Amino acid sequence: MAEIKKTAVAKAPKLADPIASSIDKSTQELIARAQQLGIDTVFDRAAQMKPCAIGIQGICCKNCAMGPCRLPLPKGGIDGEDTRKGLCGATANTIAARNFIRMIAGGAAAHSDHGRCVAEVFLSAARKETDAYKIKDPNKLLAIAPFFDVAVTVEVDGQTQDRNIDEIALEVAEKALNEWGKAEGELRYLKRAPAPLYEKWTKTGVKPRNIDREIVEIMHRTHMGVDQDYKNLMKQGTRASLADGWGGSMIATDLQDVLFGTPYPLQSEANLGVMKEDHVNIIVHGHEPVLSEMIVAMSQKPEIIEYAKSKGAKGIQLGGICCTANEIFQRHGVPQAGTYLQQELAIITGACDAMVVDIQCVFQNLANVAECFHTKLITTHPIAKMEQDSVIHIEFDEHHALEDAEKIIRMAIDNFQNRGSEVMIPQYKASAIGGFSVESIQYHLGGTFRGTYYTLNDNIINGRIRGIAGVVGCNNARTRHNEAHIQVVKELIKNDVIVLTTGCNGIACAMEGLLTPEAAAVHCGPGLAEVCETVGIPPVLHMGSCVDNSRLLLAATEVVKAGGLGKDICDLPLAGSAPEWMSEKAISIGHYFVASGVYTVFGLHLPTSGAPVFHDYLSKEMEKMYGGRWDLEADPIKHAQMMIAHIDKKRQELGIDKARERVLMDMADRQALEG
Repeated sequence: MAEIKKTAVAKAPKLADPIASSIDKSTQELIARAQQLGIDTVFDRAAQMKPCAIGIQGICCKNCAMGPCRLPLPKGGIDGEDTRKGLCGATANTIAARNFIRMIAGGAAAHSDHGRCVAEVFLSAARKETDAYKIKDPNKLLAIAPFFDVAVTVEVDGQTQDRNIDEIALEVAEKALNEWGKAEGELRYLKRAPAPLYEKWTKTGVKPRNIDREIVEIMHRTHMGVDQDYKNLMKQGTRASLADGWGGSMIATDLQDVLFGTPYPLQSEANLGVMKEDHVNIIVHGHEPVLSEMIVAMSQKPEIIEYAKSKGAKGIQLGGICCTANEIFQRHGVPQAGTYLQQELAIITGACDAMVVDIQCVFQNLANVAECFHTKLITTHPIAKMEQDSVIHIEFDEHHALEDAEKIIRMAIDNFQNRGSEVMIPQYKASAIGGFSVESIQYHLGGTFRGTYYTLNDNIINGRIRGIAGVVGCNNARTRHNEAHIQVVKELIKNDVIVLTTGCNGIACAMEGLLTPEAAAVHCGPGLAEVCETVGIPPVLHMGSCVDNSRLLLAATEVVKAGGLGKDICDLPLAGSAPEWMSEKAISIGHYFVASGVYTVFGLHLPTSGAPVFHDYLSKEMEKMYGGRWDLEADPIKHAQMMIAHIDKKRQELGIDKARERVLMDMADRQALEG
């Protein structure tokens, strides 16, 4: 058996403190182990490399070869006119706005290209070009078809008949894929938003025309010497972010539900302790479920399990990292091995026989870590390769999906016998329940025949639930791993705010045990605890991966439709949060929530602080246009309290700021809520 190559990576000159780096014991143990073995991780690199003080403020421009031009804030701030300029004369506001909307473009491109891939696979399935993918949720297909102007019935001899499901699927696929590049019109899904919000977008001229165009136009506008008005730049940034949230991301989520099944709650486990020493451990990491769905299916085949046993293993244990973890957790109950910052640590257990990655949030350093162990690192996407020779590339093709998945799994099984003797799997894991789609929340609140958000609205109105928070986003090695996520969420639910979560925040909450109904009695205020106990739900509802933030938009829309809490998303006692944000996707997500009317608080910093006028535009002026605005607070308790203060403000505006006596409502009362 091969031993760990302890000399493969030089010991770092400065090491991270494991306790200061993470609140999670698994992470702490494996950081210490990596340091003992001389293997550097993201935590050590964060201790060794300080962020750029100018770049972090958003006031470094490198958009032409005369730069980079750096415009630091004067000591003590700006007193009077801001005279800072780049070589071309670009002001700090222009530079910060350009940088900000380029981040929106990058994030929208990542989510929307993910959506394009799903749409292409959906089209292949609709054309019967692949046997691996089929329509698993025809009801979801029928629900979304009208938004693409696809008829679900047809008139035959004066009689209305249901259309063939294959015909509907093909027409939806073609029209969905057209949303990325159509020559005229607007995105079809915009009209899913409440009518007052749609009218705001119309009035301000920010309705996206197609997904690709809005991203390309950002790159054009931010080229040297084009758009030099921060307000006009943000207008285009808003278009592109809406093209993400109400376009590419929403289409991706819907088509994934149709292909792979709309999530409904199921139970699993979370943290690195889900790995098993006597099993073949395959970790899937990335964001697109197109491949991971096939790996799940293939790993369950009896002949594959027998093959694993023939190599000395007791079976196959799948685990997920990052948003792929959320995808296969919410549909199949596959355990979540960890968050974004734990990806290297999964290999450092010594028990990872293969790590299979696709796109987004994948460390290139995984290759260096894998070289210290027996782990096969396998890239699968044509746009995401690594330069290291040790990395295996198996390009995934939906037309041969099961064959590709089988090849990958057999490679992992064959590698089981090559493990070194030093396996160390931390013995920490927690039970978790996930899979709360918009549809499943309706079912839990109202049952099969009365699926509705009225119950949620009733309990917000009567004061048992104070409000709703969407807490989402990545981890960031510049802060203590998972600490801000958990402190923000615990402070919210303690104050009777129900939390909807996606992405790595969802995994962090799962690791902390917050995704179980039992958590309500321990961590919640009396009102939310009563509702959770009555309905049988956790106080933190896991709604999927980062692309599934579109579910939060639709859940908010359903709350508006249910009545009694205003006419628009901005009227709701609702706030958004990204406590440990990291990627460009977070900026795009944050802005499409702001532009949809949601008060949105980010932790750490925003790359806008070096341009105070532009920063104020985001944090103050946006609210006048869309009803939502940006805010910033690094301290997690203050962060949560700012969200609660906003929720209380909205309750006061709605006239429901005082708790009401519990009243049993009859049908007439419910109908009156719609008024």
